Formats: sequence, C-alpha cells, structure tokens
Amino acid sequence: MARYVGPVCRLCRREKVKLFLKGPKCESAQCPIERRPYPPGEHGRDRTRQGSEYLAQLREKQKARRIYGVLEKQFRSLYEEASHRPGVTGENLLRMLETRLDNVVFRARWGTSRSQARQFVSHGLVRVNGHRVTIASFRVRVGDLVALSESAAELITVRQNLDLIDRPIPGWLEVEEGGNAIRVRALPEREQIDTQVREQLIVELYSK
Repeated sequence: MARYVGPVCRLCRREKVKLFLKGPKCESAQCPIERRPYPPGEHGRDRTRQGSEYLAQLREKQKARRIYGVLEKQFRSLYEEASHRPGVTGENLLRMLETRLDNVVFRARWGTSRSQARQFVSHGLVRVNGHRVTIASFRVRVGDLVALSESAAELITVRQNLDLIDRPIPGWLEVEEGGNAIRVRALPEREQIDTQVREQLIVELYSK
C-alpha cells in the first residue's frame, strides 16, 4: 500500500494553507504554519511572488491530492475515470475522493485525520455491510453501512474522538448505532463537500 511517509507539516507550508493533516495539532498554536507561513526550504521566503496560471493549477492539484492522501499515479487514474463519467468532471473527481473508505471513516469522526482513519482501515477495524475491508481506497456506494468492529468500538482512541471531535457529519451520511456505524444515504453533492479546492483548475491542468 503506497502512501506518503514524510513530514506532513511541510506539505501545509508548501501550499501556504492548513490541510488539517495532523488532527488536533492543526488547531493549536503548535501548528508550524502559524509560526512560519511560508514554503519550506532555503528559498521559502522568496516564493511569495505572483505565479503563472500553470503554477496555480499545479498547486491546486497538489493540494487536493495531499488533503485526501492520494499519490500522483492514483490521482491521475481517478481523474481519467471521472472524465469518462457523465456530469461535471471536477465534481465527479471530488465525489470519488469523498466516497473513499478512509475518508468516510474520517467524516464519521472516528479518526482525527484521514491518515489515522486510513490506519484504522488497514488494521481491519472497519466493516462494510458486515465484511472486513482493509483497502483504504475502497469506494462506498449508496446504501452501504460502514461500521466499526466490536473491538474497535471499545478503543479509547475511538471513544475519545467521538466525544471530542465537533466536526459536522455531512448530509450524505447518516449516523446509526449510537455513532458506531454510518449509512451512505446518497452520493455527495458539491455543496456538501467542504474541501477548499478549486476543482476546475485541476481539470484545466489535466486537459492540456
């Protein structure tokens, strides 16, 4: 399972915006982007000038890819699939990213970040329609029931997350079993996706 294993706070600084990759740390004063709101590296402070149109498109693609924890090859494959589906390509792409299993676990407030949610999935703590699924990129469908395993529901980390995280659950998901399960009511619409990404720039980048 390929994934980024480097320092994630550098990714936020490179995009010059919080990507919320570290959970509670991103909300605290310890967040590096609060102290150093410029790109990392020796010449980071010099990267403040106005960039080109291509650079804006590239940065938007990188931002979306890093928010959802997807590597380049997989992201490109998702875009190709989205472009062949009926509807708006950019919205299709975001919808496919939102319906990944690790993102659903994150949206259910079981994990403080998508990386923690991905770890829960890979460790076999999540069930889809009663079946154990360990593939973070698994895409849920309308009507699917995503639930924690019995052992996962008793984990202190999960219980603390459910009690402390006040992140709203999007309308396309419905909470069941006291928060230990979540039902996919519908595919997410663009207005239900709060990810701050200008998907049209991504489409323009890949359309060249």
